[in-house]
Amino acid sequence: MAQTGRAAKPLARAAAAAAPLHRPGARCLVSPTLAPAPVHPKDQPMPETSLDIDLRDHIRGIPDFPKPGILFYDISTLLRHGPAWHAAMARMAALVRPHKPDVLAGIESRGFLVAAPLALELGLGFVMLRKPRKLPGPTIGLDYALEYGTDRIEMQADAVQPGQRVVLLDDLLATGGTMAAGIGLLRQAGAVVPAVAALIELTFLGGRGRLDVPCETLLRYDD
Repeated sequence: MAQTGRAAKPLARAAAAAAPLHRPGARCLVSPTLAPAPVHPKDQPMPETSLDIDLRDHIRGIPDFPKPGILFYDISTLLRHGPAWHAAMARMAALVRPHKPDVLAGIESRGFLVAAPLALELGLGFVMLRKPRKLPGPTIGLDYALEYGTDRIEMQADAVQPGQRVVLLDDLLATGGTMAAGIGLLRQAGAVVPAVAALIELTFLGGRGRLDVPCETLLRYDD
């Protein structure tokens, strides 16, 4: 028993040494070397806000695509720049929201890239207008004239309900033929189309003049 008692004392002293020192009213001191150095507000980088972003800086012009003599406005560079793409959707939402849509519709295929995230931004549903035989189930369609020949656009027969307000979206408004056909198809389904919208408008092609509803666009190019 005496051996046990003697062994207990060193153990008790070791435990006491390991325990943190605490006295009533004692203050905890932090080594000055551990405290972060103060940063002056002028030394902090200012984050880029959506108001600072010029979307034109993120649209790439590609000459002679898809054929000679055509300048193609490529939105791929906008899509892959997170802050610029977010700013574009926020600005589109500000344009579309006043038209009080119940659902958004996008035209195949780049129109989907605009309509789907914008619907999410606005808390709305999204429906697709597609080329023939691309949608499952019963569909309705509309044939429309091109410069040379005709084309057709379709949607699922139950995609919208009669009386629903549907804003139609595409990435670009050029001659306005496809956009006008989309308006006609949505009306055929019983929808009300209060407006259409696009990221880019080529004003020199006069597409806006073919539409009988307001057209909202973020960027306009005159040539």
